[in-house]
Amino acid sequence: MTLPALHNTGVLYRRILSQFPQDISLAFAYGSGVFKQHGTGRGQMEKNMLDFVFAVDDPVTWHTMNLLQNRKHYSILKLLGPTMISSIQNEYGAAAYYNTLVPMDGRLIKYGVISTESLIDDLMHWKTMYIAGRLHKPVKMLVQSENGKLQSALVANLKSAVMASFLMLPESFTEDELFLQIAGLSYAGDFRMLFGEEKSKVANIVKDNIQHFRTLYSNILQDCPQVVYKPQQGKLEVDKSPEGQFIQLMALPRTLQQRITRLVDPPGKNRDVEEILLQVAQDPDCGTVIQQGVSSIVKSSSITQSVKGIATAGLWKTILYSSKKLMKVWKGWRRKPSVS
Repeated sequence: MTLPALHNTGVLYRRILSQFPQDISLAFAYGSGVFKQHGTGRGQMEKNMLDFVFAVDDPVTWHTMNLLQNRKHYSILKLLGPTMISSIQNEYGAAAYYNTLVPMDGRLIKYGVISTESLIDDLMHWKTMYIAGRLHKPVKMLVQSENGKLQSALVANLKSAVMASFLMLPESFTEDELFLQIAGLSYAGDFRMLFGEEKSKVANIVKDNIQHFRTLYSNILQDCPQVVYKPQQGKLEVDKSPEGQFIQLMALPRTLQQRITRLVDPPGKNRDVEEILLQVAQDPDCGTVIQQGVSSIVKSSSITQSVKGIATAGLWKTILYSSKKLMKVWKGWRRKPSVS
């Protein structure tokens, strides 16, 4: 398979991609090294690590080729071989295998590998929300194969983010409030937000990237019968009637519906999902229930993937990576104006 033409991705991304096996169904770059975040200058952006995700149809073959080309990227787990590496990737954490702090073309990069099948599952059902959550926010798409199921899943993931956010917002709200809610979904319940990330991270992501969020979501908002979207004024009004909320709840991904069911349904009752969601739709605390459901998905995947990351990165790289994160938190704290 040859890589599709890359549009507006710049020489750096093309040079980096050329150093990996080419059987990639989807590749994107994301994070503070790719998109400007509030409070970060251009000079700092160029020092930040570049984050990538590669979706591949056949992880064993891809890791076999990558071990031949880029053996130094891997921790001691490389001694286990590509079949075991693929098993670790698929069976633990968020079904992604990350190599981090890799020097390439004058930058440090981190890249995660996920099977196309696992990615589609996460996009459609929010099984872990680990990669799906990254794709709620603007990313720089580098490779997109003509896989119909994958294309549909990418759109479904964005629609799910909109529906979940509608349920957590009041009847009237602004574009900024919607995009803050959407961007915050993948951080709700993430244990790293307690000590490894800036508390203002979500606001920093949204503030300087409003136009990117508009590009990502405007068509979905204009086509959605659940909302009145006024793009010129940057305002929205959503249907908060029990009937409207029930429609929104029924459109949520399967895993989130299951988490909501567990939160609301007493043990032993075993009511069907539709009956429970009808009850939640009439609950004044509906938004809180959705928030708790999202948090429970993110919390478990963020913990298991981080534990797995110690093995895939190796202890020394884990210490280095964690110290860089904590340094960013400290710098962010120093930037905040003091309150008298």
